[in-house]
Amino acid sequence: MPSLRTLVAIPVSLALLASVAAGSASSAEATDPLLSQFVSKGRVPAAALLEHDGDDVRYASAGRGISRADHFRAGSITKTFIATVVLQLAAEHRLSLSDPVERYLPGLLRGQGADGRRITLRALLSHTSGLADFTGITRGAVPLTPLQAVRVSLALPSTGPGRYAYSSTGYVVLGMVVRRVTGHSYAAEARRRVITPLRLTGTSFPGARRTLPAPHGRAYAADGSDITRLDPRVAGAAGELVTTLDDLDRFYAALLGGRLLPPHWLREMLGTRAARGVYGLGIFPVKLPCGTTVWGHNGRIAGSYVRSAASADGRHVVTFRVNTTAVADPALEPALLTAEFCPRGR
Repeated sequence: MPSLRTLVAIPVSLALLASVAAGSASSAEATDPLLSQFVSKGRVPAAALLEHDGDDVRYASAGRGISRADHFRAGSITKTFIATVVLQLAAEHRLSLSDPVERYLPGLLRGQGADGRRITLRALLSHTSGLADFTGITRGAVPLTPLQAVRVSLALPSTGPGRYAYSSTGYVVLGMVVRRVTGHSYAAEARRRVITPLRLTGTSFPGARRTLPAPHGRAYAADGSDITRLDPRVAGAAGELVTTLDDLDRFYAALLGGRLLPPHWLREMLGTRAARGVYGLGIFPVKLPCGTTVWGHNGRIAGSYVRSAASADGRHVVTFRVNTTAVADPALEPALLTAEFCPRGR
């Protein structure tokens, strides 16, 4: 999940940059040693990466017990899927991003400074609603219904409307809005509108199912304990998704390539003014040292961390994952993205 600390320019250690520069000009040779550092320096059991660059495809891995075909939990990458559904509904004039939440869910948001009459759907999408993040209390360990998640949030002080503050609560509320507008769950709408048309055969919203589809590896907590079984209701519309490396590359390529949203609504998604450059609508930019900006999202849920990043036209997409909750060295991720998207010498 992005924060102001991780989305601004992150200093990359000279040692990491040296390891990237030591490789040849090819992305494959520059990145594979760096991916191995996720195991040695990042202290993860295993890491994997899948790159699509035009017609070229490359898979790499490090550590044991991980493969390209694995199904895994994608955490907050779910938010890009939910935002895509909401923007499609806006394109169909079934809702407006300037509508207040109160129009669809009267009386839901009341308490600790939160007021659904003044919180718009755009504010939910851009994390500028002021709603406190319910996961700050549950720590991703307590299964909740959407209403319970909202009630946990409303028991906490609002961070103040109009300011960027990452909050999974907003996307839980958006899931409720999708049901009110369409009569179907957010999962059903995402399957109909995104998963089925793109043939994302490894992607699903598991609901209360604690197991992962086959094939899959194991997922580990920071202490090494096996937490492969997990109730996805700890995250709901903010982080329920199960998917694969291939499907995430295909999804972001299609999204940024204009296959899921009309041009106007894709520009809306990529607009970052509301969040002061930090976040768009379900997607965020990162400017790399060479000046290239990549778009995508990350996802963290117990036992899994995933990052997808793509060029603005969607032709170059990289997704990498580790089979534990966090990477010990925060400099590894920006170094990997730099190696993937910045041609040598720029």
